[in-house]
Amino acid sequence: MATYQNAKELSTLTLGKATQYCSEYNANLLQGVPRSLNRDDLALCNESLPFYGEDVWYGYELSWLNPKGKPQVAVAEFRFPCTSPNIIESKSFKLYLNSFNQSKFASREEVEKVLTKDLSEVAGASAIVKLFSVDDCPALEIKSADKTSYCIDDEDITVTHYDFDAQLLANAQQQDSENTQEQLVSHLLKSNCLITNQPDWASIYITYTGKKINHGALLKYLISFREHNEFHEQCVERIFCDLQQFCQLEQLTVFARYTRRGGLDINPFRSTHLDSAPHGRTLRQ
Repeated sequence: MATYQNAKELSTLTLGKATQYCSEYNANLLQGVPRSLNRDDLALCNESLPFYGEDVWYGYELSWLNPKGKPQVAVAEFRFPCTSPNIIESKSFKLYLNSFNQSKFASREEVEKVLTKDLSEVAGASAIVKLFSVDDCPALEIKSADKTSYCIDDEDITVTHYDFDAQLLANAQQQDSENTQEQLVSHLLKSNCLITNQPDWASIYITYTGKKINHGALLKYLISFREHNEFHEQCVERIFCDLQQFCQLEQLTVFARYTRRGGLDINPFRSTHLDSAPHGRTLRQ
């Protein structure tokens, strides 16, 4: 539940409010959200996080004008370290990218530099920006490697409520099992935007080493996010922390691939031992 201070911070955002679209470049449209808003609730200190990771965004609707006024288009990859003080608020990001539409830039490289500078300033840490041709973006190839993950969605479970409940993991670890390594995936993760209550859909990949986790219990836990209101990055960090708290795993990686909205998809990645998310996307993206 948001505290008064959190609610005050969130009330300043454009998210959920009627806005006018600007088609002339305007860096002031960008807004940041302090990561501390949910990390305080998870008792996480930004100076000593229990994970590495990053937030990877892809923008599919980036366009600008060249010096002769001819429109240019590109697919953009944005990577933000999980140690940055702020996340980029998604609606402000969309408005900001839209402001490039009728602005002239000398080259694609100039657009990359402008994006990198503006996003780094708002995030409070260095962002990495890469622009790709819309018909040649290796970073967004659908990866067959995902087939190595075991999908837990066919577990025969009964679900009676859809409110978030971390205690569903309380007995998920099979204490009498041998140490194992599993790559699991569920396509049933749904949460809701913290402010607008719009649904957010994702496939979530969980790779761990440790005592075996009961797949049915894990699936019930993930389904309990169905009516939960939090930003994408916050949900992934909550899942990571809950799995570590209840299962005490030797290694853990949580990677959510959310479907796009407004031309952007967000892919938070958190790991005990890896610092960057793999390339690739799911069919749903």
